[in-house]
Amino acid sequence: MKKKAWLYALGALVAGLGVFHFVLPPVVDDLANATNAPPPAAPDQRALALHQGLWVADLHADSLMWNRSLNERNERGHVDVPRLIEGGVALQAFTIVSQVPWDMNLESNSGTSDLTALLFVAERWPLRTWTSLLERALYQAERLHAAALDSGGKLRVIRTRGELTRYIEARARDPRQTAGFLGLEGAQVLEGKLENVQRLFDAGFRMMAPSHFFDTEVGGSAHGEQKHGLLPFGRQVIAEMERLGMLVDLAHASPQTIDDVLAVATKPVVFSHTGVLGTCDSPRNISDAALDRTAAAGGVVGIGFFESATCGADLASIVRAIRYTVDRIGVDHVALGSDFDGFVETPIDASQMASLTEALLGAGFSEDQIRAIMGLNVQRVLSQVLPP
Repeated sequence: MKKKAWLYALGALVAGLGVFHFVLPPVVDDLANATNAPPPAAPDQRALALHQGLWVADLHADSLMWNRSLNERNERGHVDVPRLIEGGVALQAFTIVSQVPWDMNLESNSGTSDLTALLFVAERWPLRTWTSLLERALYQAERLHAAALDSGGKLRVIRTRGELTRYIEARARDPRQTAGFLGLEGAQVLEGKLENVQRLFDAGFRMMAPSHFFDTEVGGSAHGEQKHGLLPFGRQVIAEMERLGMLVDLAHASPQTIDDVLAVATKPVVFSHTGVLGTCDSPRNISDAALDRTAAAGGVVGIGFFESATCGADLASIVRAIRYTVDRIGVDHVALGSDFDGFVETPIDASQMASLTEALLGAGFSEDQIRAIMGLNVQRVLSQVLPP
């Protein structure tokens, strides 16, 4: 009986591990990264013709935290290479999540808990990532570079102005390709060491936010406990990022951090994914003053596709936020920041971006305005900030 009980216990353990490693991650992915509406109807001919000539860029997607192949069309989530190409997306920012609190909320979070650690263990990530935020970032960078190598030329990783220029020329000849660049949600990945900015840059990262859902040694979060501003270490980090050629991303930053960064920045900054208080009163969103100062610094604001950014669950809500922002700071400072695959529901996935073009046309935006919003503004800022 003892031997039989031991075998039962071993079988239960194996079954439990199987569920934890092979069932739980895809179930969480499926629930967390859904579209909240049926597939939109095919856009009309005018919208399709315009969209096919656009250079579309999206400033935020957390796809690398999920165990899916970027090179295969997936039924789960929002982004993969086939869907990016189908949706006419020329450039996708692949942003790295390294730690989120267990009780993640928009009001007040500490950095003492780590929900993502459980997810990454369940997804069978390398042991080095289980306890190191830096290693989690480096591993996700490795995944993007590996996907590009395995894509048969369909996916490139952009790190320099030269690579961006050559890609723009290549894509003009053959639009059946896409590209990505790497960003970081929160400077906690630095683990308190300035030299890690260089290490992340060498791994291909070209954008980083001072904070995500909790305050860091760099700067305060809009969702942190203290919501402090840019700290002395943070000033060193911003200077080093600008020296190397990395975009400063103020999404999730506290109002004081936003003010402090804009006071010291010498290059354009971005909000990779946000909403605006002018259309949606949420702790997630930014003020008119922040919009004004970002535009004055030559930056861009990526409008999110998710409900806490737009106070709605449809394309009309996204367009309303874009319209407000354009009217406030001008069309040259507005971009897309979907937050695809970031634990959010969105009305479309990457393959359906032409529906947003149609919605912008329907809202009275001109074709030139749409070209700027859908990607040319991001192209301009990257050309200004990336290293040669």
